[in-house]
Amino acid sequence: MTLLASARQQWLANPRRDLLAGTVVALALIPEAIAFSIIAGVDPAVGLYASFIIAVTIALVGGRPAMISAATGAMALLMVTLVRDHGLEYLFAASLLCGVIQIIVGLLKLGRYIKFVSKSVMTGFVNSLAILIFLAQMPELIGANLQTFAMVGAGLAIIYGFPLITKAVPAPLVAIIALSAFAIFTGLDVRTVGDMGQMPSTLPAFHLPAVPLTWETLRIIGPIAATLAFVGLLESLLTANLLDDITDTPSDKDRETRGQGIANIVASLFGGMAGCAMIGQSIINVTSGARGRLSTLWAGLFLLFLILVLQDWVARIPMAALVAVMIMVSVGTFDWKSVLNLRSTPVQSSIVMVATTLTVVFTHDLSKGVVLGVILSAIFFMRKVGKTIAVTEVETPEEGVLRYRVAGQLFFASADLFAASFEHHGHPTRVEIDMTDAHLWDLTGVAAVDKVVFRYRRQGAQVEVIGMNAAGQTLVDKLGKSDKSHLPSGEAAH
Repeated sequence: MTLLASARQQWLANPRRDLLAGTVVALALIPEAIAFSIIAGVDPAVGLYASFIIAVTIALVGGRPAMISAATGAMALLMVTLVRDHGLEYLFAASLLCGVIQIIVGLLKLGRYIKFVSKSVMTGFVNSLAILIFLAQMPELIGANLQTFAMVGAGLAIIYGFPLITKAVPAPLVAIIALSAFAIFTGLDVRTVGDMGQMPSTLPAFHLPAVPLTWETLRIIGPIAATLAFVGLLESLLTANLLDDITDTPSDKDRETRGQGIANIVASLFGGMAGCAMIGQSIINVTSGARGRLSTLWAGLFLLFLILVLQDWVARIPMAALVAVMIMVSVGTFDWKSVLNLRSTPVQSSIVMVATTLTVVFTHDLSKGVVLGVILSAIFFMRKVGKTIAVTEVETPEEGVLRYRVAGQLFFASADLFAASFEHHGHPTRVEIDMTDAHLWDLTGVAAVDKVVFRYRRQGAQVEVIGMNAAGQTLVDKLGKSDKSHLPSGEAAH
């Protein structure tokens, strides 16, 4: 009964909203899928087939309800050289191998480690994608005629004004239908979806990649497939995190990882290229009211219906209408508070956010920006934690006896501060170091303890280290030297 209730919640909680939202997404997918195909250097059918297949598959096997996955620009950019140098069949093979790698990552349950991406990196990721979505609309506006700008303005007016009348129907869908009808009946001279490229007219057919099964083929497709898998999972899991926050619902990251792999394998076997989650379309979906898997499934199925049955009508949709929708997504996605609160936010967090944003925007490479952000976050964290080690001298009435109490985390970032905190002058006869409130993490921490012990022994003091927890003591037993060495003038630490 619990399983049935969960399935009903994920599929049929609000079918009307899911279907309406999926309709908007399907319309927005067409020009982007064609554009991404052109970027990758392949026929538009490759991107359109991939978007249909991935959306339908991920709706069934993904871990984040209402998230939209399809052909994406981030993945398309990685395919350019492979298609140019080796041809389309090698792209299908690389997409298949990409899916296999993602399934392995999912089976190893590595998707959960997305939690180590900090809030600052997430904000930078979101802001950079919002900027890139906006910049991607510029080719449709630069050099455009007055009618195009008027259409975009009218589209934005409908998108932001229609919800004041009713929210029963998604405003982006109303804008697309209204502007399309107006452009068709008035014969306005504006760029349309049909100008983007020729859409396919048949169903995708099963097709094994026609490449030789040799080590040479693996050498060619292996690096590309691994990069596609990494970038695809990174974008998908970060988008899933974002939707978790927007909808206040959890998602299964390991299931999503496996689902992305399955979807990419199926797409490659039916003439499509590898894809991943799309933040723009996912935001359109959830802001239009979608919360269930039905929205993703319908987006894929309706996309196929549009390109096979209604392609003549779809080809006449003005690009200005879709540009208005994507501008709305860009404005809504950008975290404006992160800019307004820069002065009140800790400097380190602001640096991470800005560095992530700028790197993604200037390189158009999500992975470079996020990896840089994660590295900066780790460096700032280690600097902060490294300063939390505290060594306090405890007063004692005994002559020639020194007692120290250590509190905090002892590892490579705090080892130097730990060693420098002891006074190594004078001639104590006995030194006691209490580590009850400390935790020893690594080899560098062990070496720091050894360093302090040996210094006091060279002064002729007996040294005792007490209160170390089981984990720390295990490290010392395996890696330490001070508890195994006996100088004539001293005594081994315990």
